[in-house]
Amino acid sequence: MQATFELSTTGPGLYEFTRDVQAFVRGERVGAGLLTLFCQHTSCSLVIQENADPDVQRDLNAFFKRLVPDADDPSMAYLVHRAEGPDDMPAHIKAALTQTSLSVPISDGQLALGTWQGVYLFEHRDRPHKRRVVAHLSAQASASLNRFSQNTAFGQLRKSRPPANGPSGVVKAASAVRAAMIISPR
Repeated sequence: MQATFELSTTGPGLYEFTRDVQAFVRGERVGAGLLTLFCQHTSCSLVIQENADPDVQRDLNAFFKRLVPDADDPSMAYLVHRAEGPDDMPAHIKAALTQTSLSVPISDGQLALGTWQGVYLFEHRDRPHKRRVVAHLSAQASASLNRFSQNTAFGQLRKSRPPANGPSGVVKAASAVRAAMIISPR
């Protein structure tokens, strides 16, 4: 299951599109799975960030502007790639320091984000752009996941093996979770 989101940006900043992503997930009627988001550009990125206080976005923008100023800043005189303007190479650096893909678990048909988390496109260029983000949703059939979830509550993972007749992907996931819980220090 795939979709492509097109976002219009007006310059540097964080552009939240959590609601659009959640609508896509809801439309696919998936109980549990994994959503991968991939940005098809090299001068913007994707982040999961606080969506309650707009000062967080302003501070992130200010931080990255100070960390990687435009190419016409004397501290950036070493940059060679300048063909697309003074903001282009710094935008590539910012994208390299952040992420161009994200993975978000899906639980009970919803993005498993924390209370104040949102999904953002982080635009690093000065002028407006149309940006594309591809979403790929990997999921098992809802009925299988619901039965699996009921049979393997957190406390039971250490005590019992998943059902041998369950879907192979689910059994593998349970084995990985069990290994992580047993190996992780307390």
